[in-house]
Amino acid sequence: MNIRSIWQKRKSIIVTWLISYCAVLFVPILISLIVYSQSSAALRSEIHRANDSLLKQVGYTIDNQVDQMKRLTMELTWNARLQTLMYSNRSEADVQFDAYQLVKEFQTYQSSYASIDEFYVTWEREHAVLRSGNVRDMKTAFATLHETGQMNYDGWVKAIEGSEHNQFTVLPHTDARLTQTAIAYITHLPKDLNSRKAGTVVVMTDLARFQDAIENISGYSGGYVLILNRNNEVLLSNLPKKQGEEAVLQKVMSGGKEMPTSMKSGDSEIFYLQSSVSDLKYALVIPSSIYWQKAEYVRKLTLVSILISVMGAGVLTWFFMRRNYSPIQKLVQSLSDKNTTDEHTEWNELSFIQRAISRTRSEKDNIAMQLQMHHNVLRSNMLSRLLKGRLDSPIPYEEAFKTYRMEQISEDYAVILFVIENDESLYEKLPGIDDNDRRRFLQFIISNVVEELAGRYKHAGYVAEVDDMMVCLVNLSAEDKGDGDYKKDLHEIATEAQRFLKRYDMDLTVAIGGKHSLLPGIAAAYNEAVDAMEYKMVLGKKGIITYDEIRTMPSEDVQFGYYYPLQAEQQLINLIKVGDFEQASDFMNEITERNFHKPVMSLTLAKCFMFNLVGTMVKAINELGNGEGSVLNDNPKWMDSILACDTVQEMQQELHSLLKDVCAFASTRLESNVTHERAESLRDLTARVAGYIEENFSDSNMNVNTIGEYFDLKGSYLSKLFKTQTGEGMLDYLHKYRIQQAKRRMTENQESVNEVSKAVGYNDAATFIRVFKKYEGITPGKYKEMN
Repeated sequence: MNIRSIWQKRKSIIVTWLISYCAVLFVPILISLIVYSQSSAALRSEIHRANDSLLKQVGYTIDNQVDQMKRLTMELTWNARLQTLMYSNRSEADVQFDAYQLVKEFQTYQSSYASIDEFYVTWEREHAVLRSGNVRDMKTAFATLHETGQMNYDGWVKAIEGSEHNQFTVLPHTDARLTQTAIAYITHLPKDLNSRKAGTVVVMTDLARFQDAIENISGYSGGYVLILNRNNEVLLSNLPKKQGEEAVLQKVMSGGKEMPTSMKSGDSEIFYLQSSVSDLKYALVIPSSIYWQKAEYVRKLTLVSILISVMGAGVLTWFFMRRNYSPIQKLVQSLSDKNTTDEHTEWNELSFIQRAISRTRSEKDNIAMQLQMHHNVLRSNMLSRLLKGRLDSPIPYEEAFKTYRMEQISEDYAVILFVIENDESLYEKLPGIDDNDRRRFLQFIISNVVEELAGRYKHAGYVAEVDDMMVCLVNLSAEDKGDGDYKKDLHEIATEAQRFLKRYDMDLTVAIGGKHSLLPGIAAAYNEAVDAMEYKMVLGKKGIITYDEIRTMPSEDVQFGYYYPLQAEQQLINLIKVGDFEQASDFMNEITERNFHKPVMSLTLAKCFMFNLVGTMVKAINELGNGEGSVLNDNPKWMDSILACDTVQEMQQELHSLLKDVCAFASTRLESNVTHERAESLRDLTARVAGYIEENFSDSNMNVNTIGEYFDLKGSYLSKLFKTQTGEGMLDYLHKYRIQQAKRRMTENQESVNEVSKAVGYNDAATFIRVFKKYEGITPGKYKEMN
């Protein structure tokens, strides 16, 4: 086997399977990695939650103790006797008595707060300390409570007085267990009226009470606990002072108020919690070796499982590939015997098999399609000959019906014709398909719909195309039905077909022939349906026309005559000549309605009537004196458009459109003749009105109405005509002329404003001033000064 053959074998199905199996194997490996990642995250989350819970448990225990200390501090601070003692100006004897009563009351607090190891209040004014049961000076109190060698007297005073308000700190305590150290909560009392310090409340709890909770969590998690105040000073810690742990302590202490709940520092994991009742902070430090012990076990277990899965999957893949490839190889060999040309060109076995099967099925489908096409063509040809009365078929029609699977259920037949009125618009909605395919597609839809509807009414329907119309030969049911029932069924079939095919945007005109018996009667039924279809010119498109509706008796032809007398035509011409489109349109509709308001009008008379209307339109245009005018020029093919209409309704629409243009042309002609005379008359009237105003402007009674009365017209109407010609109303013209004359008089003569206002027609000087300022922008007096 050469290199080229090996390279071509890469397309073989066995290589595809190998790749597919590897891809399938990759999925569980990927899932295992994802599961490992999620498990690690979940385990880490659980470890975090467990440690957080332990830290919260410690915090809860310590917070309870801290809460007791804060509550005791609050009660001491707001004690009524203490307030009186610190802030009153009583005598020395009264003060000493109050102090004695106060320390006795402190004994009650000591019994109520059993978890508080010590509390006292410094009294700045007397430089003393108030304890439960006694009052001591500062130094004696220090020696009794704090002198353990860890802090001197000055350091204690500085710690008490210099601490922040509500501050937690560590103080030595002689009665404390183990380390003789206690956590103290220091609160300064408010200053007195002279802004002097009143005292400080100190509440202490032995560190041993906090260490019990710390030892419990340290023994459970293997970590260390730190308690810090708001200044990040360590109040309590069991963190050993070993190499590297000082850095952890420094990071915890430098975290500040925005320190995260968990973080990593070197080889340790740190968890952080803020107290819910105070400004204390708790930190849990766990070595990373202890923290990740369980996660490391999960990681190793995952890697081992993946390795075992890969090895087992490789063995199984090779076994099943060999086993599954054997039958495919044999199938390829059997097909290659018949397709020797593909044996050396197709190296993918499944593709080779698929092509061989597709080729066979394609040949089978082509043969079946050709047979079906021939079957449809032969059936359509047979129905066409039968509908046109050609019974000289070489094969008896009874046998032909059986051959084309057309069941004859009775000897009675009827014919329904369908004509698509909007086939051009439907073709536009089917782009990318040639005309023959579109036509066949529409025929297929109509055939299936109509044949199924005929079957619903227990009739047999067979559809074919004849003379660009879809024809349905309906073999009526053998049940005993009257003629009325058959007509109703056929009408229902036509109605439902129209309604259903409207969903596909098909507008259909349907014609129904009468009922006939035996095969020779089919041609008569078809001719009746064709005659009915021709009457869509009179009855309109998109309807259902039955032969019984258009069939009339000879006597009826005489009764339903033709109405379009000469006087009616002359009246229509007169309406057109005066350009009255509405009356002309109504009159044309009235004549049309009178002719077609009958059961049926013959096609010959209908065409004659419409052509007479067209002739009337031509006569009206010629009588307008412009037979070659713009109307005919703008509508060069109007006659062709009317003659191309299929129905009377379409002809009416075209005639009304032309009628509108002709009436507009006539109206324009009339207006053009009147406009010139009217313009000359308006100009003369405007000149006479202006002259009258200039001659009588000094008349104070002159206004729009008096001017209108002089010219025998309504004042507002005359003002409107005047404004149309001059651009301004008569009242504005009168005021402007008066102001112009007033300006001339004030310039030429030394007259007062009152004299000028009366001279130009204003009895009231205020009115004259207001009008003058409106048109000139300044008062008459100012104008007189300027000129």
